[in-house]
Amino acid sequence: MAKGRCLCGALNYELDGPFSAMNHCHCSMCRKHHGTGFGTYIAGPVAGFRWISGEDRCVHYQSSPNGARSFCSVCGSAGPTTMLEHGIAVAPAAAFEGELGIKPQSHIFAGSKAPWDLITDGLPEFDAYPPGFDAQGVARPGVTPRAGITEGSCLCGGVGYEITGAPVRMINCHCSRCRLGRAAAHATNVFYKLDQFSWVRGASLVTEFKVPDAQFHTVAFCSRCGGKVPRPFPQRGVVVVPAGSLDTDPGMRAQAHIFVAD
Repeated sequence: MAKGRCLCGALNYELDGPFSAMNHCHCSMCRKHHGTGFGTYIAGPVAGFRWISGEDRCVHYQSSPNGARSFCSVCGSAGPTTMLEHGIAVAPAAAFEGELGIKPQSHIFAGSKAPWDLITDGLPEFDAYPPGFDAQGVARPGVTPRAGITEGSCLCGGVGYEITGAPVRMINCHCSRCRLGRAAAHATNVFYKLDQFSWVRGASLVTEFKVPDAQFHTVAFCSRCGGKVPRPFPQRGVVVVPAGSLDTDPGMRAQAHIFVAD
């Protein structure tokens, strides 16, 4: 049995093994939902899934005709999903503490990975779903790059933004707050000066959650789809952009891994 939770602790659930799969998914919907390069999900028998608390705080967004994504309405962390037609429950691996008895098996939708995302671990890579998975991927329209402009948006497209000029830095953060907030192995954040950034649409959809005992750590997400979006910090003169929300190449690659002790 594994116990999962979101960043704020509103969502608490359990999932019994044996776990049948753990995969890194690089599709554009996972990137936007988590705000990072890929989502890592585990699958277990649907009969082994149960809510402990917070089911009423769990929002579902229909991201495709055949699939929905869940997230916490308070902090935006991606939540679990039951797939009754396949007899499984799927949840972000980062939501669980301790060893799960299974390791990542492959990278799926690697053909859709972000240009700044590098796969270096030697696991099998599949351009779409792995063999034997009876499902079809969803084609999403791309964004034509514009010189000097970096664009981004949430999963549903309701929130959009633009950034002018080059980023200051790009970092992979493995701290427990980032892992829970993004429900991913790590966050990949791109930092820009505040005056480089502007909302294009949907600023009213943005919800923020500040970790109560943190000085700065705040998550921003679209209240409609749960997609992670930038968080301006006027007091620091920067904007922190979840790399998974980018629609065009920022022209920089991650420069370091921080909080690797976590």
